[in-house]
Amino acid sequence: MDKGYVHVEITASQSPKRAGSPCGDVVVHERTSSSTVFVVCDGIGSGVKAHIAAQMCTSRILGLLRQGFSMRRTFESLVQTMEQAKGTDLPYAVFTIARILNDGVATVLTYEMPPPVFVTSRYAQILPQRSLMVSNAVTGESNCHIAPGEGILIVTDGITQAGLGSGLPNGWTIDGAGQFINDCLNSGVKLKALPDCVIDQAKQVWKTVQGDDCTVALASCRKGKTVTIFTGPPANRIKDVPAVKKFLSAQGSKVVCGGTTSKIVADYLGAEVTVELNPQSLLCPASYNIPGIDLVTEGAVTLNQVYNILEEDEIFDEISGVTELQAMLRSADRVNIIVGQAVNPASKDISFRQKGILTRHAVLPLIASKLRELGKLVVTEYV
Repeated sequence: MDKGYVHVEITASQSPKRAGSPCGDVVVHERTSSSTVFVVCDGIGSGVKAHIAAQMCTSRILGLLRQGFSMRRTFESLVQTMEQAKGTDLPYAVFTIARILNDGVATVLTYEMPPPVFVTSRYAQILPQRSLMVSNAVTGESNCHIAPGEGILIVTDGITQAGLGSGLPNGWTIDGAGQFINDCLNSGVKLKALPDCVIDQAKQVWKTVQGDDCTVALASCRKGKTVTIFTGPPANRIKDVPAVKKFLSAQGSKVVCGGTTSKIVADYLGAEVTVELNPQSLLCPASYNIPGIDLVTEGAVTLNQVYNILEEDEIFDEISGVTELQAMLRSADRVNIIVGQAVNPASKDISFRQKGILTRHAVLPLIASKLRELGKLVVTEYV
């Protein structure tokens, strides 16, 4: 299902031109089942006006991508819009869009922004750019492959222009920043610490007065942790075996939620479902056990209780199927959810509504939404 998920982690550090005012640079990212898109926008000027311009730019980029526009078409559309806004009172921002596919192939498109920097644990290299004419603007395209332990660093011109008027005629430049990054890596600085290190150095280069908003954003790859949940029997019994095969072929930890679903999986494996003896919790449903499956729980009630505590980052005193599933989801980078379409007659019982228990099909989208807010990639498939 995920063939060894590679997780793209975004780490950013920012410093506004004036302390206490909004930063005119905005960093956003969005994950899909096939890629991670990473956007850095720099609004013209600084403060509130620049921040709004950058925010509008990032919102437009993500909006077009969600509508199905290709990365290149989205980029060209935004460049055209900004070229029309240039020199007017309309919101104006420059930007970089980077897309990293699940196999590590990366494309970076820049409009009036410094070139990207490819980083590993040992060295940094400024990526060469191919010049492209878009709406009379010269833009840049870079391509590379990113493996686990490597990444792409994007900076705004508050970094490359550091020192202008303070002894550096051309500013710090991307070459100067690149050399500093290499020095950091040679001295043992970890990739995730690079954004803070570069920001701190840029402030020193600016000396007494910081002349612009400064942003350093890193998209780094690492092997991701996957959890796959199978919950609810398929609507058609013919689909039971294909659904179980898909579930068992997934990478990472495997969780079954629901009594009927547990029986379907156990029958396929030629195993028996056993019930947890002497459960610790008086509030959570008892868990089950199927040899070879990491966690087996009851269905709707467990999912509702997980939803209620999903955002809690504390370690719970008691161990139950609810707390175990919550911990697994919290630690995951990718969560696959295979949802059977069969209707559970028990969920129509009035006692479910009296207790505020949402059906499986109602609570799962809520869980998925919370997981995405926590930065997880969630892929839901209905069978």
